[in-house]
Amino acid sequence: MKLLVRSSKFIICGSLLMLVFALGCESAGTRGPTLSQEVEQLSAEKTGLQNKVEQQQRENEQLKKAVEGLSKLPGDKKAEEIYQLKGVKIGKYTNLYDEDKNGTRETLAVYIQPMDETGDSIKAAGAVEVQLWDLNKKESEALLGQWRVEPNEMKKKWLNSIFGGNYRLGFDAAGKVEKFDKPLTVRVVFTDYLSGRIFTEEKVIKP
Repeated sequence: MKLLVRSSKFIICGSLLMLVFALGCESAGTRGPTLSQEVEQLSAEKTGLQNKVEQQQRENEQLKKAVEGLSKLPGDKKAEEIYQLKGVKIGKYTNLYDEDKNGTRETLAVYIQPMDETGDSIKAAGAVEVQLWDLNKKESEALLGQWRVEPNEMKKKWLNSIFGGNYRLGFDAAGKVEKFDKPLTVRVVFTDYLSGRIFTEEKVIKP
């Protein structure tokens, strides 16, 4: 009888010890980050912030130099010193085309070259207004079509070729030209967004 009681007490004590051990393990498994881990994380965050600050300082320094360079130019010459747009040319391939091969020239392709003072074409930022005229008609009917292209769309239209860079613009002229059997006039109005100057050019296209 005494042996049975002792065995029961041993079993109960062993069970209590195992329960305490299990609770200790569970508590350790759910414990948060240690102090050293928190310090390491804060140190990494600090390094990241320092890198961002240094990058912003470098960018600010570059902007400061750019502003200083521009400030040395005369007030009325700052835009022109970046590039000097002197005019625009309408390319020789500007014409009406039958792109879908249905026998009707329904696409107006316009090639525009902004030119600098040396006669070279430059990718000048600006907005373009294109007009198609039949000057043989009376004034109220002479304007056949009119389109406008904004700067954000213009920059996607730039092409480089052996003849120099140019903007290639395409417009749907279906229904605007009844029959392309006589010369028409293409008029281009280019607004330079850097200087604010407006340049106008015309070209006669033939069947």
